[in-house]
Amino acid sequence: MSRREPAAVSRRAVLAGGGALIVSFSLPLPGRGQQPPVVEKALGKTLDPAEVDGFLAVNADGSVSLFCGKVDLGTGLRIAIPQMAAEELGIGVERIVLVEGDTALTPDQGPTAGSTGIMRGGVQIRQAAATARAALVRLAAARLGVPAEALEVVNGAVRPKEGGQGVGFAALIGEQQFNIKLDPQAPLKDPGSYGIVGRSMPRPDVPRKVTGRHPYIHDLKLPDMLHGRVIRPPAVGARLLDVDDTAVRDIPGVQVVRLGSFVGVVAPDEWDAELAARALVTRWSQASSLVGHEGVPAWMRKGPFDADQKLVGKGDARAALAAAAKKLSATYYWPTQSHASMGPSCAVADIREGKATIWSASQATHRFRRTIARLLNLPLEAVRVVYVDGSGCYGMNGHDDAAADAALLSRAVGKPVRVQWSRADELGWDPKGPPQMLALEGAVGADGQIAAWSTEMWIPRATANLPNIPLLGPADAGMAQPPGIATGLISQNGDPPYATPNVEVLVHWLKDAPLRPSNIRAPGKIANSFAVESFVDDLAAQARIDPVEFRLKGLSDPRGAEVIRRAARMLDWKARPSPGPGGLGRGIAYVHYKHGETYVAVAMEAEVDPGSGAIRVRRVACAQDCGLVINPNAAMQQVEGNILQTLSRTLLEEVTFDAARVTSVDWAGYPILTFPDVPEIMIDLVDQPQSPPLGVGEAASTPVPAALANAIFDATGARLRTVPFTAERVKAALAVARRT
Repeated sequence: MSRREPAAVSRRAVLAGGGALIVSFSLPLPGRGQQPPVVEKALGKTLDPAEVDGFLAVNADGSVSLFCGKVDLGTGLRIAIPQMAAEELGIGVERIVLVEGDTALTPDQGPTAGSTGIMRGGVQIRQAAATARAALVRLAAARLGVPAEALEVVNGAVRPKEGGQGVGFAALIGEQQFNIKLDPQAPLKDPGSYGIVGRSMPRPDVPRKVTGRHPYIHDLKLPDMLHGRVIRPPAVGARLLDVDDTAVRDIPGVQVVRLGSFVGVVAPDEWDAELAARALVTRWSQASSLVGHEGVPAWMRKGPFDADQKLVGKGDARAALAAAAKKLSATYYWPTQSHASMGPSCAVADIREGKATIWSASQATHRFRRTIARLLNLPLEAVRVVYVDGSGCYGMNGHDDAAADAALLSRAVGKPVRVQWSRADELGWDPKGPPQMLALEGAVGADGQIAAWSTEMWIPRATANLPNIPLLGPADAGMAQPPGIATGLISQNGDPPYATPNVEVLVHWLKDAPLRPSNIRAPGKIANSFAVESFVDDLAAQARIDPVEFRLKGLSDPRGAEVIRRAARMLDWKARPSPGPGGLGRGIAYVHYKHGETYVAVAMEAEVDPGSGAIRVRRVACAQDCGLVINPNAAMQQVEGNILQTLSRTLLEEVTFDAARVTSVDWAGYPILTFPDVPEIMIDLVDQPQSPPLGVGEAASTPVPAALANAIFDATGARLRTVPFTAERVKAALAVARRT
């Protein structure tokens, strides 16, 4: 792997005093969005993403404030984006003040989703920094009386290239506006000259996270803040019939809020609010509208359907399959899954005097601002949403719902309200990653390559231009919300990335989902690649060709071929067809994410205990080409997180529910991967400094399930096509393999 040397700076130096990368909040948080003083001065600045001043400002001391609409969800943007800006500006990262996701201070750069944080948000800020650098050089040229081309920017100052006195940023423009448009064509620095981008600089949040001192939304405190709890119905769709508050009247300071079927309690003390929520007597209507998790596959086959759509059509797949001497077919199922955030959702709202301020871990603060304005019938300029770290999400979990709960309660009582969900709330009521079902058919030609391929999908169709998914609190309160569902782009990567003359991908769009859906990490692509790359292995096995060789024969993209070779090499891959002789199996899977972004190959070793059906993943090797790597260490942390989270989703996770409600509402009912199950992980980042940076937050998760399924097949001859790979499913697959 080609990788630049680590940064010549210690963690202690970066974290010390003036060497800190300053973020928006610090504990305690007693006031209304208390920011560093330099940030508070920026209130009222332009938020126009077409203006340089929308993204950055030079402060009186020569430091630079960055205003980023994207947020750091644990992905490392908090260091990577300042690295990008610092590189282009010609200033040290330690002199960057980063403000993220505050709608009063940052431009709207869209939600932090789809691995766009660096690829779009960071690139936009980098271009603003390049525009600002050119402007600073022009200002210095006028002051020094020398041509702009004779100047360079070093360490926050513009100076003559041949030596001599320079002028610092503060003297040139400190606390003044640039008043220039962002120039999309402003020249960027040559990657060969980079001294900051490409270095593994430490993330500023990690030390406080590992020592328990990092401020999360759960820690936010405001003067006169009350604590709220919302009582959810006992069944999805049940309506509130009656409330009896007799049992809570003696709890100090408790107020009961009812808006239609929305009912909650608030109290000055959090434990009192919890006690009141438990004691409040509510009576609900009966409801049993759900199909139950075991009935989902049959429900998906039946509909109701919105439409059928051919997503890919090349050659004549139907005719080629009909004419094939040997063909395979298989059906794959991916279940409903929860975001399963380690800490339940939380938010704080202050709705008073015709204004609203929301503190939330939302991935889309600007979009949520519009939602809150619409729900509360407030002008947009009266609403501010401030991002504060949550405990992880990677897709819309319950953060926005908790914020809406807090807003409704705060408006009712006229004080700031903090709403903290419970574990049962989080697993029972967060919007879910939707189920997916795929039926595949294919054939291999005499040349050992795929001759024909058909994918048929059954997936819920996202509502076009839906501003937000219907939120629980406002729905129960009878407030008008745009109807629809949100799933993310779940139909991508449903066709093989290998040369195939005859391909068809047909999707049966479902009108709804069994439970309220939302996007979850790598939405759709994980399930689709699970099916595609598992089926590719079956075709290779039928043709008696090594799985790596089979893929490389059909792959013309050299970047894709390179990650496959690297992943296989890390695992010391020996060419042979699958399945192998038994024991330790190996598998591989590949994705070109969305067919246009990051390249990833994952190779995996796993073994199966035939008696218990237990799977043990031994080693995982991942090679990834995400173009220009901003911070190698942060990128590798993301790859590790992708692998571990998706192993958990593949081995363990499925939302269970009956006709009325979700039943997997604790860690026993919805288990996740634990430390003893963590395998050895090897990562190889392909450095492409001349290429644009691509996404890191999602892509590496995509090949993981197929790589594991292929390793299990190689070890046992048993094929798993339904997630999660429970012991019962493993033993059933082993029994089928023995019979065949």
